[in-house]
Amino acid sequence: MRPVVLASASPRRRELLAQIGLSFSVCPVDIDETCLPGERPEHYVERLAREKAEAGLEQANDAASLVIGSDTTVVCEDRIMGKPVDAAEAADMLRFLSGRTHRVMTAVALAGDFGCYARLVMTEVRFRELGEDEIHAYWLTGEPRDKAGGYGIQGRGAVFVNGLWGSYSAVVGLPLQETAELFAEAGQPVWKTWLPSAEKSV
Repeated sequence: MRPVVLASASPRRRELLAQIGLSFSVCPVDIDETCLPGERPEHYVERLAREKAEAGLEQANDAASLVIGSDTTVVCEDRIMGKPVDAAEAADMLRFLSGRTHRVMTAVALAGDFGCYARLVMTEVRFRELGEDEIHAYWLTGEPRDKAGGYGIQGRGAVFVNGLWGSYSAVVGLPLQETAELFAEAGQPVWKTWLPSAEKSV
């Protein structure tokens, strides 16, 4: 089995990969995440996932490695929402999402000696109306600080959601079904990691 590397420091992505039985090492990369002028959100998020995977492969310095890159952004009425820089920006994001349906765009890329494969997943999430007091209290939990759109659906932010259409794992940070597809394309199906050691090479 080829070594797998996650080019991200995200604890949510680590948990999701572990959930499907993958063994991997973590090697975060630092890339410029600035949106290009006129760049569409879907192109932006896929470009970043590819750049992270490719930078991770270069950093791994091992041509046999399979490197995962991923990026998530929240889009509401064509407004791209990354991670809030402070309480004021987080509150502004949550007020904007309140009572609306938004899209969570998550791209995953897999880089190796074959090049770089990628998938883009779009999930619709609807928020109920949010009150100012709960927005303030939510910021104090610390949860919004490193989350696109200023919320985490896998945490306390779940109480804001009254509808979801698409991939839950993509909203958390990594679309698992599409990630498994990429590994199958690369010749290393995820299900093979579930076999006893003696059968993995069969």
